[in-house]
Parts: sequence; C-alpha cells; structure tokens
Amino acid sequence: MIENCPELKSFVHHNEHHPDTPGETIDFSNPKAVRALNKALLHTYYKIKNWDIPQDYLCPPIPGRADYIHYIADLLAESNNGIIPTGNEVEGLDIGVGANCIYPIIGNAVYDWSFVGTDIDENALNNCSTIIEANPKLIDVISLQQQLESRFIFKNIITPEDKFAFTICNPPFHRSAEEAGKGSLRKVNNLEDKKSTKAVLNFGGQNTELWCEGGELGFITQMIFESARYPMQCLWFTTLVSKQSHLKSLYKTLNKVNAAQIKTIDMAQGQKISRILAWSFLTENQQQDWKFEIEKPLF
Repeated sequence: MIENCPELKSFVHHNEHHPDTPGETIDFSNPKAVRALNKALLHTYYKIKNWDIPQDYLCPPIPGRADYIHYIADLLAESNNGIIPTGNEVEGLDIGVGANCIYPIIGNAVYDWSFVGTDIDENALNNCSTIIEANPKLIDVISLQQQLESRFIFKNIITPEDKFAFTICNPPFHRSAEEAGKGSLRKVNNLEDKKSTKAVLNFGGQNTELWCEGGELGFITQMIFESARYPMQCLWFTTLVSKQSHLKSLYKTLNKVNAAQIKTIDMAQGQKISRILAWSFLTENQQQDWKFEIEKPLF
C-alpha cells in the first residue's frame, strides 16, 4: 500500500504495545496517519486516486464503511430471489455523505451502484466534487445535492420521480458540541496508553457530522417519520444505530408509521459494536414486484 501512498510510510511503525501480535501498524490517534492510511486503502483496493478531505472533517474507518455496504447488498438480495443486484440502475441515497464520499465510492467500486449523496455542508459537497472529478469513472454514477433546510432529511431531496433501492446513513451521534468533545476524548484515550485531557479527533468531524439536536435518537426518529411520506419510492430505508438502547424507541416509531418490514443487522469491527436498522413500507411480495414499478428494471 505504501507504493500507492508514499506519505503513509512515515506513519508506519512496529507494534511495540502488543508484543503478542507483532507486525506493523500506525498511530490511530494521529489524524494525519489515519488519513494517509485511508488514501492507501482507497487507492489499493478501490482504484481511487487523489482522495483527500479538508482538515477537521470526518475521516472514516474504511473497513467499517465497507461492511455496511456489504450488508446492504445482502439485504437487497433478500428482495431479489437471493441474488445481489448490481449495476448503475441500482441507486442508493447517502444521507450525510460528508466530505469523504466513502459509501458511494465503495458501493460503486464493488457493486457498480449509482448514488445520490446529500449533505447540509456546502464545503463538504465541494470536496466530494473534487474527489469525483479526480476519478472520471465516478462522474456519471455519483450526483450530489445540498439539503438547504437542516431540519429535514428526505424533504427537498426525494422527488416524485425517484426510485431508490436503499438509503444509507451514519447519523450524528451526540446531542451537543460538549458531548461530542467528551466522546472524542474517550475514543483517543482508548487508543493511547496515556490519558489525555484534550480531545484530538483522530477521525475528525465537523459539528454537523458529530452532533445535532436530539442526538442519534432524535435524528433517526425524524428520519423514520419523514420516510413514511415516501413509502413506495424506496425499497429499504437504513441507518446505523450506535446505541443499542435506542432501538426500543425506534421500533415503536416504526410501528407508528406502519412499516411493513423491520430488520436489525448486527455489525462489529474490532472493539466497536454497532448495528444497522432497516425498514420498508413494502411487503415481501411487493418487494419482489419492485422491478416492474420503474421504466428500467432495477434488478
């Protein structure tokens, strides 16, 4: 990977803290090291060149993001006679695409899907545009749209003509900037032997990426209520849910809006445990007929 990203070399060192698992590693509490590792991974495994993000923007762990994409592929297969649908006609909606454009990049590289990426941050979308323009294969398969009203998620984005196979989202987790800072501090202390008193965001993150009023629960609850306005325009609505205790409330909300199918998919990457919440307003039989509801077959 260093051949594809020479700047990674200066961050690689032998694993001194865990002699039982010798080998080379990087300092995951160093944001520059994490960014260089991401550049190398994207170039080596997904053929993406000149990927970068502005300072202080969220730098996501690639393996966890790839897992989410693969679980969505399995979910779509359940609605397609066990076959994972591929090709540009399978379109996903990425809520909060950020400056990194990771989900569309991986989804297109692995399954040839197309994406609409949305965000309220114009600077983030501009950086996504730079990444797309640097990789011509992405130009016709990833489009970007700014959400101009921050209190909404799907409104102004989903049009009457749209048919999305899925939505994907890594929602803001915290309820305030202060809470986000404390959470970042805990993350860094878990990565380092010494205890820090000042948070260094190893994965970065702007305010809109890390927190919102109501936190994760409030954001996903709003997402569920809005999704009910577009019941026939998306096969599966999905989102990450970091806190398991939020599921009980979210299930109640999904029952209120009469979701026909609800699934929870457990995920784990290292010490991090999360889950995907997926729901659909279409029954299993209706999902099998989904391909007949649009001019060009989705599957």
